[in-house]
Amino acid sequence: MRISHLVSERTKDVPQGANVKSHILLVRAGYIKQVSNGIYTLLPPAQRVSQKIQKIIREEMDNIGGQEVLFPVVMPREMWDKSGRYSSIGAEMLRFKDRTGRDMLLGMTHEEAAVHACQNIIKSYDQLPFMIYQIQTKYRDEARPRAGLIRVKEFTMKDGYSFHTSAEDLEKYYNEVYEAYNRIYTRIGMKNFISVKSDNGAMGGSYAHEFMLLTDIGEDSIVICPSCNARANMEVAVSKYDMPKFEDAPLKEVYTGKAKSIEEVCNFLKIQPNQTMKAVCYAVVGDNKKTVVAFVRGDKEVNEAKLKNVVGGEIVVKDLADTELVKGNIGAVGLKGDNLQIVFDKSLEGLCGLVTGANKEEYHLTGVNMTRDFAGVEYFDIVKVNEGELCPHCGKPLTIKRGIEIGNIFNLDTKYTKSMGMTVAMPDGSLINPIMGCYGIGVGRSLASVAEESADEKGLNWPMAIAPWQVYLCPLRNDDEIVANKAEELYKTLSSKFEVIYDDRKVSAGVKLTDSELMGIPVRVVISPRSLANNEAEITIRATGEKIMIALSELENKLTELCKI
Repeated sequence: MRISHLVSERTKDVPQGANVKSHILLVRAGYIKQVSNGIYTLLPPAQRVSQKIQKIIREEMDNIGGQEVLFPVVMPREMWDKSGRYSSIGAEMLRFKDRTGRDMLLGMTHEEAAVHACQNIIKSYDQLPFMIYQIQTKYRDEARPRAGLIRVKEFTMKDGYSFHTSAEDLEKYYNEVYEAYNRIYTRIGMKNFISVKSDNGAMGGSYAHEFMLLTDIGEDSIVICPSCNARANMEVAVSKYDMPKFEDAPLKEVYTGKAKSIEEVCNFLKIQPNQTMKAVCYAVVGDNKKTVVAFVRGDKEVNEAKLKNVVGGEIVVKDLADTELVKGNIGAVGLKGDNLQIVFDKSLEGLCGLVTGANKEEYHLTGVNMTRDFAGVEYFDIVKVNEGELCPHCGKPLTIKRGIEIGNIFNLDTKYTKSMGMTVAMPDGSLINPIMGCYGIGVGRSLASVAEESADEKGLNWPMAIAPWQVYLCPLRNDDEIVANKAEELYKTLSSKFEVIYDDRKVSAGVKLTDSELMGIPVRVVISPRSLANNEAEITIRATGEKIMIALSELENKLTELCKI
């Protein structure tokens, strides 16, 4: 590829609002161009990286028996009504009507389409197990796109779906996919990635894992035990923590004035946050009347993913303006209402001497005794894990790191095959709903994650396996006839054996060298009047900065060695 003809532009300009390295560099190096908020065009260099990532994914999926398909982008409402997700998924799913007035949607995931594709084609147990997968562009109307390709609205994704006759068979295949994912991320050049237990979310099912790239710019919090290597996403992580003991006392209403936050109430009453019971209120999506009141210890934070699973539906923070609840003074004692669902966290179980709201302005209750005042209530784990709390497995302190989700695998159980009526006949003639697994990898996010992890202060730094080109041919002094002729000769010769981008521009040496580093091409070959006078070329290894002077006669052999994957 001649860089003079490349549909891409290098620039010094930082995209407005960008504060993530991969986003800045992918724009500056001419890999992506923003179309709208969360929507990008992949320019030729990025598309070449994406295609190489997809090739690796296909190879690994095919190696474990995957069969590639292509599901429709647009699906009718009826398909998603059967699974219940047309109404349970919120505004992130783009819904519209076709010209006949029929309700349609853009696929943000394809579980329903996978079942529909196999239904009535797969009829017998001896056709299972199998896995189908696709690599396709999807659309999710993400509320807060950020960081370039890391969180977008439109994205390319590999999603696969396996079908099984038993939980044991799924578990065996699930582990095969798990190992395939490890190979994929290693092959595309990721280094600091891990797998963690996660929440199934809108996918449903009984267990799941996420693959995460550990990085400070990640959105997800990952709870890790350095001692026994236990790991979980914050959404499902649990811990052991101290249960305080306070002196029991009679229930008493006390004046607290304008003090409403935990900090304000603690300062007013001269107590610690762990002696308070905090109320956080939520609305249930699709039920405007219902209010969920979650009570947790004052030093804890509600884990909304855990609470959602307890409630059994999507939740959002509640605006209390249209309720009788007294913001800042909500308490569990005497709290009643036909449209209230009260959930207590396990951090409160067995405590006494607590402080909570009195359900009226400027007053709180002291001396709350959970055993006495809430006899028979059920407690749930609905809080986030805090750094330093103890591992439930080995009892050692936990740490919390940040990460980017780069892939996920789910056990879907029979959520979709049962709701959509897919059955297969077993040897005894009985019919069962196949058990499903689901396996996703974000291609664009993987591209951006590799860029984020490997880039340095000079620019991108692609691993050889997914670099858009292997070699950056960089002649200095194109105005020199000898250099120009040799560059053309090398371009033709090397292009027959390697992926070469040829900087044929008549610009300064500084611009060429800077652009080669910004674009992150693994190997740079420089020729100049001085090097050619000695029948040599200069090779620079982008990852290490190492420079090698090599005889032109040995150039191909050296590049063969360096470009080996």
